Amino acid sequence: MMKNTQLRSLFMLIALVLGIGWATQGLQGWSRDRLGAQVASSARPGDIQMVASVTCLYCDKARSWFTEYRVPFTECFIERDEACASQYRALMAPGTPVMLVRGKRLVGFDADAVAAALTQ
Repeated sequence: MMKNTQLRSLFMLIALVLGIGWATQGLQGWSRDRLGAQVASSARPGDIQMVASVTCLYCDKARSWFTEYRVPFTECFIERDEACASQYRALMAPGTPVMLVRGKRLVGFDADAVAAALTQ
């Protein structure tokens, strides 16, 4: 059987690990919210266009992020809109989403890259 000091040490270790995990999640959430607010304040209607696919999970993630932080963006679907499909082919992207941020092409969704493109 464990001695009281060993048991206490085990509980302290568990509490420490849980505390670090909680603090890390809090910091990530704060950082994500801060980035969302920054992008929302920098983006104007027409600055961000997303070329998407109806089956693209990353497109869903991007759409949710833009919506959550009230970032203005437009979107077209390559399966539903021939002009969108033509634009997608012209961009020679390997997949979706393709973000056009103030004319700069970004393949995939990365909120940090969108923020950087808005500040350039």
